[in-house]
Amino acid sequence: MLSKRIIPCLDVRNKKVTKGVKFQNNVELGDPVEMAVAYSDGGCDELVFYDITASAEGRPIDIEMVKEVARVIRIPFSVGGGIETLADMHRVLLAGAEKVSVNSLAVNNPTIISEGARAFGSQCIVLGMDPVRTGDPLFPSGYEITIRGFRERTGLDALEWALQAEELGVGEIVVNSVDADGTRSGFEIDLTNMIACSVGIPVIASGGAGTPKHLIEVFTRGQADAAIIASMIHTGEYTIRQIKDELVSAGVPIRKKW
Repeated sequence: MLSKRIIPCLDVRNKKVTKGVKFQNNVELGDPVEMAVAYSDGGCDELVFYDITASAEGRPIDIEMVKEVARVIRIPFSVGGGIETLADMHRVLLAGAEKVSVNSLAVNNPTIISEGARAFGSQCIVLGMDPVRTGDPLFPSGYEITIRGFRERTGLDALEWALQAEELGVGEIVVNSVDADGTRSGFEIDLTNMIACSVGIPVIASGGAGTPKHLIEVFTRGQADAAIIASMIHTGEYTIRQIKDELVSAGVPIRKKW
């Protein structure tokens, strides 16, 4: 079994890391560059940054922040938000990021995935998806894709979208459960397992991490290749080392870094 990855997520707004529940009631937590250094030194495997207001404000991603992060950490990181074109992807990668995450853009223009994969390699293109649970029979998977920070439903079935994105050339899929986001009550295991067992590319679980046990569950029952965490470490309740120690005790293969 391949080693599992732990990926802290830094949602950035107005040059500050922020966190809320289902994108609501956000509070500021600190400087993204300082937090990136702390988590990198603390043993995380990768980082992900989302400029959460760039698209809504009609501006490009904060490229200077990307450059500053690239100067001070030595682990891979991906960025998303405010990316609208192939040229935007190129700027982000030139600034030092290893991966570019697309979400709403990919739904509205799926060919951006294939264009990005051809230009930079599939390993650089990450699909972010925000599925919400639904009982509507129009969605065989039981989940509908949302965009624009959960504000807009798309009519896309989550599993069908994952399979289409894989065919277009995306290298990884982040499955961020709308229902679990920020709740710290655990990942949506069935959703993650469904996607992970249906595609042949890495699946990253996101939304709901509150304890190390939740990560153990999503890596074993959920079959995730990596897990995004935020609140549980932003609050200082857990360190990355503590989380990895518990994963090791549970027999989950991880990349040690301490």
